[in-house]
Amino acid sequence: MNRAFLPFLKSISIALLAVSSVTYANEHANATASAKADPVKGEALYANGDAARGIVACVSCHGTAGNSTISVNPKLAGQHEAYIAKQLDNFKGADRNNPVMSTFANMMTAEDMKNLSSYLSVQKSKPGSAKNKEIVELGKQIYRAGIAEKNVPACAGCHSPNGAGIPAQFPRVAGQHQDYTIAQLTNFRTGTRKNSVQMTTISKRMSDDEIKAVADYVAGLK
Repeated sequence: MNRAFLPFLKSISIALLAVSSVTYANEHANATASAKADPVKGEALYANGDAARGIVACVSCHGTAGNSTISVNPKLAGQHEAYIAKQLDNFKGADRNNPVMSTFANMMTAEDMKNLSSYLSVQKSKPGSAKNKEIVELGKQIYRAGIAEKNVPACAGCHSPNGAGIPAQFPRVAGQHQDYTIAQLTNFRTGTRKNSVQMTTISKRMSDDEIKAVADYVAGLK
């Protein structure tokens, strides 16, 4: 091959590589943009539902802006986006089967779930309060220090001292309804809810009174 031609080939190769890189970057940017959640659409689905698909407005059970006033239905305002999306997806399978939520989750697209999660994650959660002041101190002790003799770790280690949780890892529990928290810990213990190995293990080591105490304590966290 003519040596004089080599620099030309090198220039062409570099140019093609540059074009390829730009094309990939543009395609990646477009894919990212299309995958971005839309909280406005999430709010619309939350507030109005989608009659055409049979999806009832979430607000009817979970309250305005995710602040449920029904103690057996969770408060969703301020919950981590990734956690909400994961739970909605889990409702589609056997790990978290629920007659109501599984029905609606199966009607939703991945985009619906992303949009709802994005909307709810930025809503302001209204504080709760303890119902049974007599057991709050026990709940505080378990939440902050665990139960050493039962090998129950401190709840604060994963859910943070103020109950805010850790985004994309562990949910916010601060201000949550006592009845809902008790129900979920009990469901983990009995195996009705199976989508967290850690919580299944921990809840099996706790008594009813200990579960109630923790639920009352976290209800008052802000």
